[in-house]
Amino acid sequence: GKSGDLYVRIFVKKHPVFRKDGQNLVMDMGVKLTDAILGGEETVNTLDGAIKVKIPEGVTVKIDGNIVNAVGPKGTLTYEHRPEIKVSQDNNNINVERVSETAKAKSLHGLTRTLVENLLFGVSKGWNKGLEIVGVGYRAEVAGTELVLNVGFSHQVKFPAPDGITFEVKQNIINVMGIDKQRVGETAAQIRRIKPPEPYKGKGIRYVGEIVRKKAGKAAKAVGGTAK
Repeated sequence: GKSGDLYVRIFVKKHPVFRKDGQNLVMDMGVKLTDAILGGEETVNTLDGAIKVKIPEGVTVKIDGNIVNAVGPKGTLTYEHRPEIKVSQDNNNINVERVSETAKAKSLHGLTRTLVENLLFGVSKGWNKGLEIVGVGYRAEVAGTELVLNVGFSHQVKFPAPDGITFEVKQNIINVMGIDKQRVGETAAQIRRIKPPEPYKGKGIRYVGEIVRKKAGKAAKAVGGTAK
């Protein structure tokens, strides 16, 4: 027969998570309003298969089924991962793999990697969340295992340290320290709720680096000004 051109049409199946935008791969992800304002961490899935996590120096890891146990200079932590994910050890690396390609396994892949990394960092170096006290006469001190706060109430507020948490106060900065990242974050949030920053002068307890949006007072509104 006659020679000619061969045309092949290729259809690409839509990916359940990613879409193409020019030369970029894009995905939609919901972020909490508090994280968007105050800052936070979100887990972003990747197209990679197995993800390797390096074991820090001085840390010993033991994996028994779905249980990951890590022992380091700061202490010991245990994490139980979901059965959709396989975690194995290869010399100084931890491999995090999906058992299947289900949507559930894909959503847990990056999350499990992050939680294992947090585990290793916690037992090797520990986590720290800083809080700043703002206000004339406001101060904090550590008495034994308690954090004692003077933040504008008629009485002192005593906050006992949860298990695995220690406090350190330097001038107007409170450091909440521990090996469990989630517990450190939760404890810092509880302390902040004791006296959150008020919206006019910003007095109260805030995260280090947190930007407090202030409202204009009555005097400022009268002259059309705004508080800074």
